[in-house]
Amino acid sequence: MHPRRKARIGVLGALYAESQTREDPEKILKDVFLRDSYNRESKKFIRMLFLETLKHLGTCDSLIETHLENWEFNRIALLDKLILRMAMTEMLYIPDVPPKAAISEAIEIAKEFSTEESSGFVNGILDAVYKQPDFEKII
Repeated sequence: MHPRRKARIGVLGALYAESQTREDPEKILKDVFLRDSYNRESKKFIRMLFLETLKHLGTCDSLIETHLENWEFNRIALLDKLILRMAMTEMLYIPDVPPKAAISEAIEIAKEFSTEESSGFVNGILDAVYKQPDFEKII
C-alpha cells in the first residue's frame, strides 16, 4: 500500500475516533501513531490533514449539503461524511495534493471501508464540488 493511502486511512480512523469520543486531537493522533507504524513524512501528513479537516468541518459540511440532491445531510453514513470531509480538505487546503488525486483516493477508501454505493456517492459529491465554476475561490 502506498504510504499516502495508509496515511489517509490513519486520518479516517482519527476522524472516526474524534467523532465518537470528542477526545483531544493530540491524544487521538498519539493513539493512531501507536496503532500502526508510519514514517516521519506520513506522520506529518496525518497530523496536518487530521487537524485541517477538523478546522474546516463547517466549510466542508456546507459544500456537501450544497451538492446533495434528494438527500438530507443527517442521513449520510458517518464514514462517507468523514471521507468527504477529508477529501474536500485535501482538495481545498492542501496545495501539494492535486484535487483529482484526492478524489481518486477518497473513492478507493470508500470502496474499502464503506458500503457498495458509497464510492459512487463520494465520487458524485466530490466531482460536483471540483467542477464548480468558482472552485478555486471557495476558500
